[in-house]
Amino acid sequence: MLVAAVALLAAACGSSSASNTALDGDVLEVVVSTEIIADLVQQVGGDRVSVHSVVPPGGDPHSYEPTPSDARAVARADVAFTNHLLLEDHALIRLFDANVPDESPNVSLAEQAEQYGANLLPFEEDLGLDVLWLGLAVRGGDVPRSSQIHLHGVSAEGPGDIAVYLTDAFGQPDVLIDTRDGLDADDVATLPPGAHTHVNWAFTAPGVYELGLGATLEEPDAEPVELGQATFTFAVGVPADDADLPGATVLDEGHADIAVSLDTGGLFPCVARLSCADEVDDLRADDVVILVPDEALEEVPDDERFAFLGEPGTLVHQLPQAVLGKHVHGVIDPHLWQDVRNASAYVQLMTDVLAEQAPQWRSEFEANRDAYLEELDELHAYVTDQLAAIPADRRHLITTHDAFSYLADAYGLEVAGFVVPNPAQEPSAVQISRLTDTLRRLEVPAVFLEPNLVARANVLRQVAEDHDIEVCRIYGDAFDPDVQSYVEMMRHNADELLRCLGSTA
Repeated sequence: MLVAAVALLAAACGSSSASNTALDGDVLEVVVSTEIIADLVQQVGGDRVSVHSVVPPGGDPHSYEPTPSDARAVARADVAFTNHLLLEDHALIRLFDANVPDESPNVSLAEQAEQYGANLLPFEEDLGLDVLWLGLAVRGGDVPRSSQIHLHGVSAEGPGDIAVYLTDAFGQPDVLIDTRDGLDADDVATLPPGAHTHVNWAFTAPGVYELGLGATLEEPDAEPVELGQATFTFAVGVPADDADLPGATVLDEGHADIAVSLDTGGLFPCVARLSCADEVDDLRADDVVILVPDEALEEVPDDERFAFLGEPGTLVHQLPQAVLGKHVHGVIDPHLWQDVRNASAYVQLMTDVLAEQAPQWRSEFEANRDAYLEELDELHAYVTDQLAAIPADRRHLITTHDAFSYLADAYGLEVAGFVVPNPAQEPSAVQISRLTDTLRRLEVPAVFLEPNLVARANVLRQVAEDHDIEVCRIYGDAFDPDVQSYVEMMRHNADELLRCLGSTA
């Protein structure tokens, strides 16, 4: 609704006829999604650009909700840059696509940077849960990135109620599907094209359940298209044989998704390999039983926000979301800039876009580019040298956010993680024990927290402090008052990693 409102607002402001300051003004109005991108653009554009970041300083692009004033800013853009690859919340991408003037470039940097030498890495996840890790996914289809795919509940049978929900970084549940009062238009999960997300699947009583799901494609300025329906069987706290599906494939471990194909219109369970991107593990819903064992029993939190699950203290079977906060992503990890060489690719792409839009300033843009690329080469060498000094047995990076695979891949680190299925609920003794075992097994001297994501870090910080493990600071998606540029951010990360992991004294 907000995106529709801001699109109408932009239209009322005359975005389709916005003047091009590249032709008759002193600067290009450049609107970007994040402050990291804003800094890179400023380095290239210099005095010839006025740069506005929609996500404010310290904000989280994964969850930022745009406002009508953001639409007005985007509608004035001569050039727009987003990172995309599903880094930004989908509402933010829809804001850009609905409001950037037709004559202005609207560039997704990560998708185009590979031709400038960027190295893209798959977004691989393996948390080693003792129950199935079941998400939702959209696969295939050549549709606009601002399209939406709606997975809606159409039928439900079983001995209890089913709830499919997300828990955000601040512990707030977002209920997507809830069978307590029947199913209607509000029982829906919405994803962008090519996306995968983690959700909680809660069942209030043991037994066999059948959940019918349908999918609808909504493209910009087009009528919705029904993609099909399928029914999925869950054996909850009972043997899979109770589902009475002889010969069925039992999904009981690892990472899997309930996926919709934009190419065929079908819904199906798939064993997630790069978020179900491969064709080889497709299964038919009619031939699969999803097992939810007693190991998945969880207590309902003593928190009125979770009343939809039952009375506090009640046991429910729950396949966990297992990652903290809303976590929508695609096949490729979008955090490219954590490898400085990828930031250099962004800069080269930005230069070409700005020069094409304002050719009269091409020489200035290219001179700025060359000077900044030299600075980035020096930065890459500095980060390489700093991290090379960390002993081989101390190169384990533990954070609360999957933003550092490029840093690890480029500079020889290893990313580790931990699981807290429900951020709103106090972790169990078992969960704390697992985290403690991980820290002890790896003998890590420090863990790393992002300043803008401290709300996700309570458990990690407490366990680290309990075991005399240092808590250090690392920057992923945003700056803060102490770090105000990309170069400062990467130099800090290199220095902090060496300081916290490098000493063997």
